[in-house]
Amino acid sequence: MLTILSEQFSLVNSWINDLRNVEVQHDRMKFRRNLERIGEIAAFEISKGLEHREVEITTPLDTIKVKEIAVQPVITTILRAGVPLFQGILNYFDKADCGFVAAYRKHDANDYFSIKQDYLTCPNIDGRPLIVADPMLATGASLVEALKDLLNHGTPSQLHIVAAIASEQGVKTIQEAFPEAKIWIGAVDASLTPKGYITPGLGDAGDLSYGEKLQR
Repeated sequence: MLTILSEQFSLVNSWINDLRNVEVQHDRMKFRRNLERIGEIAAFEISKGLEHREVEITTPLDTIKVKEIAVQPVITTILRAGVPLFQGILNYFDKADCGFVAAYRKHDANDYFSIKQDYLTCPNIDGRPLIVADPMLATGASLVEALKDLLNHGTPSQLHIVAAIASEQGVKTIQEAFPEAKIWIGAVDASLTPKGYITPGLGDAGDLSYGEKLQR
């Protein structure tokens, strides 16, 4: 299942416009906050499809039977670019457990890259909804590697992928590798550059959120 959050016009469109706009991108706090907002909307939509149970709570006047999430999700992200989007999801799923993956593009002298993954920490995901936040789903290569390692920690009841911007190729890669995944995207762009960057895209989400990094 693929859901494009900006397909039906809403505030999401304005947030994505600001993420893309070079005249707005210099405001790092706003850039991070807009990624958070997309994560919050995605979390709200994901919550509609989670299993729930009936519980009884006590109000100041009476007791009442209500619905509650049956099993809290595990939320994960790929450091560092994914942190603001991850935080937005966590803002809404505030009882969730969390995991983290350290992965990056290792560039050669011609600026082509391979995926390097150094670190992963995650609770047991067996039988729990797993939500993975990755702001830029370009080729899908780093996300596929991260998901393979995450799934060594158990078999989730549901698998959700959340991204702010994706390429058509990146979506196809994830759908082919993980057909069970439900994918939530802010917007989908048609193209990748020859070096694997989304176009028109928005640039480097990590650098725009936290400042330019030294090349490794």
